[in-house]
Amino acid sequence: MNIEQIYTGCLAEAAYYIESNGEAAIIDPLREVEPYLKKAVKDKAKIKYIFETHFHADFVSGHIDLAEKSGADIVYGPTAATSFKSHIAKDGEQFKVGDLTITTLHTPGHTPESTTYLLADKDGKAYCIFTGDTLFIGDVGRPDLAQQGSLTVEDMAGTLYDSLQNKILTLPDDVLVYPAHGAGSACGKNMSKETFDTLGHQKEVNYALKAKTKEQFIKEVTDGILPPPQYFAKNAAMNKEGYESFDDVYEKGLNPLSPDEFEATANHSGAVIVDTRDPQVFAKGFIPSSVNIGLNGQFAPWVGALITDLKQALLLIVEEGKEEEAITRLSRVGYDNTIGYLDGGIDAWKASGKDIDTITSISAEAFEDIVNENPDVNALDVRKPGEYEAEHLANTLTRPLDYINDWTKEIDTKQTYYIHCAGGYRSMIAASILKARGVDHVIDIAGGYGAIKSTGLKRTDFACPSKAMKS
Repeated sequence: MNIEQIYTGCLAEAAYYIESNGEAAIIDPLREVEPYLKKAVKDKAKIKYIFETHFHADFVSGHIDLAEKSGADIVYGPTAATSFKSHIAKDGEQFKVGDLTITTLHTPGHTPESTTYLLADKDGKAYCIFTGDTLFIGDVGRPDLAQQGSLTVEDMAGTLYDSLQNKILTLPDDVLVYPAHGAGSACGKNMSKETFDTLGHQKEVNYALKAKTKEQFIKEVTDGILPPPQYFAKNAAMNKEGYESFDDVYEKGLNPLSPDEFEATANHSGAVIVDTRDPQVFAKGFIPSSVNIGLNGQFAPWVGALITDLKQALLLIVEEGKEEEAITRLSRVGYDNTIGYLDGGIDAWKASGKDIDTITSISAEAFEDIVNENPDVNALDVRKPGEYEAEHLANTLTRPLDYINDWTKEIDTKQTYYIHCAGGYRSMIAASILKARGVDHVIDIAGGYGAIKSTGLKRTDFACPSKAMKS
């Protein structure tokens, strides 16, 4: 028996490869499927099944491409309906993978079709459960993504409670829990950095599983849920209805363009220029109107949160050799319209004599001196609301990056704005967007709040109302 968790940190997503006696199954595969095919070839195994725990909202699964290339059957749980060939399993239906048995446990609540797969070893002993977004380590799936008809978020949370109580918590304590996500995913609010655990330990430490009543569970699970990123519903639709072949997406995007070709393509296509370099490197010189979303962070989720049209044409600025990674990560969240990248990178652009823009980035100490001289500076904290409420600088304006498309209309393009996040990744995204939208005087605080805390600036260590934007 071979069970391998394939964890992708930038998406906080876990896929699974299962092999036994020459047969294999994949659970919740990513968009690019070659790694799974190679594993099967290495093990001299045939991929028999592709199990999907639900219609994923935070990434585009590779089930369609993988089925076409491997001949495996796509399996969804009860109530699922797809526009492509798939097997809709009955609750309790069993599947054989070599000497192993995988049983369908319908566990609705996160979504109506959400399903947990129970794996038993060759002796029939329950070994592990693949819970998708039903049960995480430290949390459970958010119940607000797939309400249908008159069902409310509270109704879905109640259904999730019943699923957990009746289908999962009745299993032995030594059963391993393998979820679809870990810390950093927007599919839950309290996920652990650990990516698997025993069910017994989760009963002891998971706040949702310790709820004494259904009413308490509903209240705790629904309290404080932030709106989902805008791309979630679009990804779920792609997973349900189908999508363009990853090979075609890859071929279209892997298109090297000279500086002149890049400039002409940008002008004629209306493409958004996404610069994927490190924030501090970007600040020192970039193509005017380009947006910095670095590959060294949660690149794809931030693209999904901020670029509202999945069909938007994209042109890339990447470090040498990073173009394939950027195209792949964009496709994982449904951005399939990358049309090229700057051949030779920013150095080629500079060598051509074309215009370069910059963003001033200052140290936390320099920012402290500025605030001490003028306490009324426009300082924008672009962290999430919960981060801001836990602790923030006095007199700071809370303007979460997640909602920048809503609050930029409040910005006075003639004012100067000092921007920080937690460590510097999100603040440069925000600064580049504001710069692209005509705000010339944006200054990034390098190191973010982590660096600011080492200064003597006054902090507020409790929640307080958001302050109005000055103009």
